[in-house]
Amino acid sequence: MTSKDQPLRVVQWTTGNVARQAVKAVVERPDLELVGVYAFSADKVGRDAAELADLPEPTGVTATDDVEAIIALKPDCILYMPLHPDVDQLAKLLRSGINVLTTASFLTGRAYGEAARRQLEEAAMQGGVSLFGSGINPGFAEYVAAVASSVCREVNSVHVLESFNIGTWAGDANQDELGWGRPAGDAGHAADIVKATAPFGDAVEVLAQLLQLDVNDIRCDVQFAHATQDVEVPGREVKKGTVAGIDAKWVGSKGGVDVIDVNVRWTVANEIDPAWDIAMAYQIEVRGYPQVNVRVEVLPQDFESMSIEEMLAIGSVITAMPVVNAIPAVVAARPGIVSYADLPTHASRLVPKPAVTRS
Repeated sequence: MTSKDQPLRVVQWTTGNVARQAVKAVVERPDLELVGVYAFSADKVGRDAAELADLPEPTGVTATDDVEAIIALKPDCILYMPLHPDVDQLAKLLRSGINVLTTASFLTGRAYGEAARRQLEEAAMQGGVSLFGSGINPGFAEYVAAVASSVCREVNSVHVLESFNIGTWAGDANQDELGWGRPAGDAGHAADIVKATAPFGDAVEVLAQLLQLDVNDIRCDVQFAHATQDVEVPGREVKKGTVAGIDAKWVGSKGGVDVIDVNVRWTVANEIDPAWDIAMAYQIEVRGYPQVNVRVEVLPQDFESMSIEEMLAIGSVITAMPVVNAIPAVVAARPGIVSYADLPTHASRLVPKPAVTRS
C-alpha cells in the first residue's frame, strides 16, 4: 500500500469523454499520480495521455492495449470507464490486487445480474481490494439524499428525481438503448427502458444501505411522453407523435410499503404530451420528521450560451468526479464490493483562486 506521503498510483481505463475528464483531474492532483492508460483503439496505443485527454503538457504516460502490462504496473487503483463493462476483465483486475473505481453502470452490481455480482465480490475478496461505482446519478444524487436525512429523527420515505431535457446529449452512444423517436405504443419499449435504466435499481439498494434498511422488492414503472411536432435532436430522428420523453421510476419497498424511489425524467424536446415539468435539476424529498427538500443544480447559469463541446464536457465532469474524488477512500476501504455506505465522508479539493478585480 502506498504510504501517506506518496501519491496514489492511478491507471485510466479507456479514454472516452468521461475518461478524459478523469485524466485531467488526476494529473492536477498532488495526491494522485497517473501511471498508465489502457486504450481499446489501436490508433491510440503509444500516444501520450496528454494528447488523448487534450492536456497542454505531455505526461510521459503512453496508452497501451496490453492488459498484462497494466497489471504489471501494480497501481493502487484503476479508473474503469468503458461504455460497456467486461465482467471477466473486471474480475481479473480485482484478483490481481488492484482496486477498481468505475462509472460503467455499477453501484452494487445488481444491474449486472447476481452471477456477475458474486463473481466480482469473490474476485475482490481474493485480491484483497475494493470495487466501487458511482457517477452523478446513480451515485452522487443518492449520497446527497442520505446526507440530507441526517437532520431527521425519523424517515418514512425518500424520493430522488432527476429531471432534465437531455437533447444536447441525445446523440451519445450511451443513449442508443433509450429509443428516442420510437413510435407511441411500440411493443417492448417499456421493457427496453427497464433494461437500459437498470443501474437505478442499484441506486435504490445503495440508498437503502445508507438508510440502514433492507428493501425486499425493487420494481420499475415506465411512462412516455410524445413530441407534439417534429423535433431537431442531434443524432436522433424525433417526429411528431414519437417518444420524446421517458419517465422511469425505480421503487424499493419493504413489507409491501414503497419507501424509496429513484426517478429519472428525461426529455429531448420542450413540446411534449403530456407536458411534464422539467426542473433541470435533482430534486430530493425526505419525508419524515422533519421533512427535508433539496434541489441540486449542477449546470452553470450560462449553460444555454455554452457551445455543444462545453455542454458535453460539463456532463462528463459531473460523471467522472464522484469516482475520482473517492479514490483515497476506496483504496483504504475493506475488500469486496463497497458503496457510499462503506466509505467515510469525502469531498473535492478546495483550491483558492484570487478574486477577479473589476475596473
